[in-house]
Amino acid sequence: MKSTARRRSYGVKGAPYAFLLPAGILFALFFALPIGYAVWLSLRKVKVSGLGLGSGARKEVWAGLENYTDALTDSELVSGTLRVLGYGCIVVPVMLGLALLFALMLDSEKVRLAPFTRLAIFLPYAIPGVVAALLWGFLYLPDVSPFYFVLDKLGLPQPDLLDGGPLYLALSNIAVWGGTGFNMIVIYTSLQAIPAEVYEAAKLDGATPLQIALRIKIPMVAPSLVLTFFFSIIATIQVFNEPTTLKPLTNSVSTTWSPLMKVYRDAFGEGDIHGAAAQAVIIAFATLLLSFGFLRAANRRQKQEAAR
Repeated sequence: MKSTARRRSYGVKGAPYAFLLPAGILFALFFALPIGYAVWLSLRKVKVSGLGLGSGARKEVWAGLENYTDALTDSELVSGTLRVLGYGCIVVPVMLGLALLFALMLDSEKVRLAPFTRLAIFLPYAIPGVVAALLWGFLYLPDVSPFYFVLDKLGLPQPDLLDGGPLYLALSNIAVWGGTGFNMIVIYTSLQAIPAEVYEAAKLDGATPLQIALRIKIPMVAPSLVLTFFFSIIATIQVFNEPTTLKPLTNSVSTTWSPLMKVYRDAFGEGDIHGAAAQAVIIAFATLLLSFGFLRAANRRQKQEAAR
């Protein structure tokens, strides 16, 4: 009897681990193992001896931190990082500002057709990024865009959105159009979780709808704003689909326009898999460091506000 009870006890205690085992295996095979392999590749390089002809002349050797040093001093990678920072300074504030505005409007008591409006705002997020970039790319082309046709008929100037400075606005527009709906849903869900008694008490105190939005709704959905900002920062650093898709349509987008585009070019275009691995590790580490620092600062601020 005791041995049977002991086996049942072990079975109950081991049940959670059994349920977690498939997820753990998938995590190890498709997340941890590729990361470890990328780190291993980044610490090695190919040494060419003689004329470099034949497989015997090329040998993989230990490189240590040499690939990381080359990546950090690579002017193309630095330039791509600066471009992405400028792109993010446009995308993140505009996208989150619109998401918050739409969420507050949908949460209003006077809004009509709220389910349809919510679906219409969210729908662009369901469109794949490549498809969205192609759609907007053709709308940016003067020869096929209906916008340029209307501007021409009205006698208005027709700026080239795929050249020079306007390119940042063109790429940012694609990201804002596709990402606002998701962030809006996250913020709107938090607004729906606020107890109705809070609004009733504010109305009894004579608060206007604008005061309720500024002093009650926005402060109470601050955690959701932090979460959406966190996701937006990660998506900005990893921008790849939009500039890569628009590249055949303009000469202003180079193969190294963003850091991930340079990693892809070096790995599959130049054949430098080891240098590309080092760059990828640096980008991943920078993303982790930036995200961790932001979340820590946000948590510290929330604790300070709670202490007050």
